[in-house]
Amino acid sequence: MPNSMQNDPHAMALVLSRVSARFLDEEERELYVLEDISLSVSAGSFVSVTGPSGAGKSTLMRVVLGLMPHESGTIVRNFSRPAMVFQNYALFPWLTALENAAFGLQMAGMPKKERERLALAKLKETGLAGFEGYYPGMLSGGQRQRVGLARALAISPDLLILDEPFSNLDTITAEALKADLMKIWRSYGITVLMVNHLIPDAVELSDQIIVMGARPGRVVKTLSVGLVRPRDARGSPFFKEVDLLTEAIRAVS
Repeated sequence: MPNSMQNDPHAMALVLSRVSARFLDEEERELYVLEDISLSVSAGSFVSVTGPSGAGKSTLMRVVLGLMPHESGTIVRNFSRPAMVFQNYALFPWLTALENAAFGLQMAGMPKKERERLALAKLKETGLAGFEGYYPGMLSGGQRQRVGLARALAISPDLLILDEPFSNLDTITAEALKADLMKIWRSYGITVLMVNHLIPDAVELSDQIIVMGARPGRVVKTLSVGLVRPRDARGSPFFKEVDLLTEAIRAVS
């Protein structure tokens, strides 16, 4: 990342400086889940957050979105319309794919005809044309994840957070979703922040990878991925990057 960009807060979508967060356990003991987190995410970049279980990756996303308070430190949020795609889809089972995709627009007060038009366009964009009348229980895992992505894109986000988007999908479905996600990212030019424990996926998709350690969660390493796009996931430069990231995670596991 160029130094001029690092020093310009307006070129950053997100800046955290020494952020810590804690909660009380069942015995009213204070437990720090995040400690002294400092990181920056360039506007328009694709950044992955990875690390062992218990490193507080998902908790960090909640703090970034303001869904969980932080104990100390500062957060600069240069975004106004964040959206999140959840690992477990978080769809309403009693709503159709179209109604789920339009839900955020409905909450924003958009008239029904307009929100359904936009939601239908996003379902088509995410490969779900013809499935708008299906309920979540009638869809595969990959299709449910695409509904969640359509719902996120419908609000025209300037920050898209993905929480383990491929972990519940089979390999073929995940590969197709990754390809579509890359197209969407390039088309929208939005900032993407992805929690991901799958090392090859992080290397394939990301400009930057933040490695977290556990108990309490902390940033232990930040890696820039220098591979040109589109990336060859079968070439030796790719495997070299995978090995570097693997060793970084092993060191804190």
